[in-house]
Amino acid sequence: MTDILDEALDEAMRDAHITMENVGGRTLRVATWRLDEPSDHLPVLFFNGIGANIEAVAPLAEALHDRAFIMFDMPGVGGSPEPVVPYNAVTMAWTTAQLLDKLGVDMVDVMGVSWGGAMAQHFALQHGARTRRLILCATTAGMVMIPGKPAALSKMADPRRYIDTAFMEEHFQTLYGGALGKAEDKAEHIHRLKPPTRRGYMYQLLAMLGWTSAPALPFMRKPTLILMGDDDQIVPLANGTILNSLIPNSELIVLEGGGHLFLMSHSEDCVAAIRRFLNEPDEEPGDPGAAKAA
Repeated sequence: MTDILDEALDEAMRDAHITMENVGGRTLRVATWRLDEPSDHLPVLFFNGIGANIEAVAPLAEALHDRAFIMFDMPGVGGSPEPVVPYNAVTMAWTTAQLLDKLGVDMVDVMGVSWGGAMAQHFALQHGARTRRLILCATTAGMVMIPGKPAALSKMADPRRYIDTAFMEEHFQTLYGGALGKAEDKAEHIHRLKPPTRRGYMYQLLAMLGWTSAPALPFMRKPTLILMGDDDQIVPLANGTILNSLIPNSELIVLEGGGHLFLMSHSEDCVAAIRRFLNEPDEEPGDPGAAKAA
């Protein structure tokens, strides 16, 4: 079984270009896919979930094979060194912009899942000139969120889910819902995870303390796709409805039976929706077609 999982991981990472980049006073482990290849599409800048390393989302980067993909491990997560000082959404969005400069990338389509969905919102607000479109998965507007089930949230806040395989196995369905309950899918996801450092995990939790995008979202005009699962125990569907009501030019898609990891359990549906959204022509300013999607 381990050999099979190693092969699956190697397959997902085979085209990734991994570097250690010094940006914004931090050293970050960065992965890019197809960045040096010609493309008619902008690169996707991806912000991961809390404590999750590059490998956890590598299959998505592989699936979006017609465009470049950029992702990095947060400080103290995956292969990025432990942070010395804390950070917040403002400083990390600035650091990300510095990384794009170093990679020679001017504009991107921005995507984030869960904690990374909050970072994606903040990046789009702070660096609107560098953001074309926005994709938000299983995420919230921050402090105004509708909380998930206490049993799932308590496990989510516990870094043992990354460190202790038995703990993750025992609480997998509570954390991520039943749609990813097949043993092979569950084992493959767990196998991709690398434990964050305790400080790295804590600083990532603290980075969004008191943060909310709610007051600013009505002024953000970026076309936005919101993907939510109706069986998400951590970020209930109501949070996607709130985002959809606040963002003027947004579209909400609900994955039936999708838990918090619907990007994996419903990967084909997600990739199809993402590709369709990113390939849509941009509306001209003032065009009535830019009105909010129903």
